[in-house]
Amino acid sequence: MTDSRVPDSAIEEVAKHINSRSNKNHGIPVVGQEDNLETPQVFEIVPFDQIDHGENKFYAIDGSYNSEQFYNGLAIGIYTAGYVCFDKGVQIRMNSSDDPVILGQSYYPRNILITDQNHLFAIYDELLALKPVKNLFDFFKQSSDEVFSYKRDQICANLSTLLGFCQEILEISLIFEVINRSETKPGDFILRDGTLRPLQIKQEYLVQLGKYAHDKGVRIVAVTKKTPLKIELSYTFKQIDNYLQDQLKQTYPFVENNPKRQKLCCWFEIPDAVLKAAYKGDMFIKKAIQGGRGFGLFIAARLDYVEKLQNYDWLVIDINIFDAIPKINEGDLVRDAQTIDSILRELTRLTQEHYILGYPYPLCEVHNFVSLRRSFKDEIIARLKFYLYKHQRMDNVDIENLFIDTHDRF
Repeated sequence: MTDSRVPDSAIEEVAKHINSRSNKNHGIPVVGQEDNLETPQVFEIVPFDQIDHGENKFYAIDGSYNSEQFYNGLAIGIYTAGYVCFDKGVQIRMNSSDDPVILGQSYYPRNILITDQNHLFAIYDELLALKPVKNLFDFFKQSSDEVFSYKRDQICANLSTLLGFCQEILEISLIFEVINRSETKPGDFILRDGTLRPLQIKQEYLVQLGKYAHDKGVRIVAVTKKTPLKIELSYTFKQIDNYLQDQLKQTYPFVENNPKRQKLCCWFEIPDAVLKAAYKGDMFIKKAIQGGRGFGLFIAARLDYVEKLQNYDWLVIDINIFDAIPKINEGDLVRDAQTIDSILRELTRLTQEHYILGYPYPLCEVHNFVSLRRSFKDEIIARLKFYLYKHQRMDNVDIENLFIDTHDRF
């Protein structure tokens, strides 16, 4: 059944745009050159029977926020962020609890009620008092007014903006916390869903964090599938995939003897022209530690091969720019190809098992760990109702009326 509210001309324009973008040829060759990292660099995936024998631990950080507003002006909003850790394929405990199931570390606010602007400010102020955030600011040795890109009044303009901001700041703070954990050793990885370019913190302070991690020998890597770079490079990905699977695979000197496990992985630094086309000249794309955002270098990577889902395999990896360009502080922009390659090889330990191929499974695990779904909001409301009845002695009808959602009634 056709929805007459959406004109055919609008659908046609969307289809034309998708077709045009996904068939754009950026001139990236399928055969790579070792001295040009903006061309495909091919390697064999870490053998399946060795994926859990690595020396390094893999941390994964993610966050979430959710809110519910009721007809009477009462709103509940909450954010969280946390991390999990895997060592030799086994999740290890990050918290001090004796819970046999929950092994990760997460943080939640106490202020979740919003009825006026002052409650938004209370949520903001509580964020700054959370231990991981406070520790990060002790490291920066600056006030929030100096570090944040936006002022308090702008951040607290509405609930959604505030909760998203709090989640992002808490996630960045957890990077610093993980770097400083006693279990964390040089060579360990911190994975983040998204990029290393959050808008909420000024670049100079994020660069300090990136340099600190690099000096500690801890690899910070962000991973995303949700980026306009995927559609911009769709044609290129398809051409490279076809070459790897139909031609190179037949002659490649694999270490793996089992043909079913012979997989070629690939990466290349995303050229400036592609970044500009995808992000329309935004400073987000700048490959520098000044005048841009964050401390990452964008790499396109295929870390596994999923049959007949070619574009699905490709990820956009944001590698700590100090790992990729170790002398960038001195103005030397020479890439450390060996380090980049070793980082991506290590990531293939995470892409071959569990319930999603081609994507690092610790990020799936941490996403499930911290996600605030509808059931979570229902749990909060149920607990609030219980406390209002038991401790505040409110009438049952009055309690139910507080949480009526008129959209569910009509």
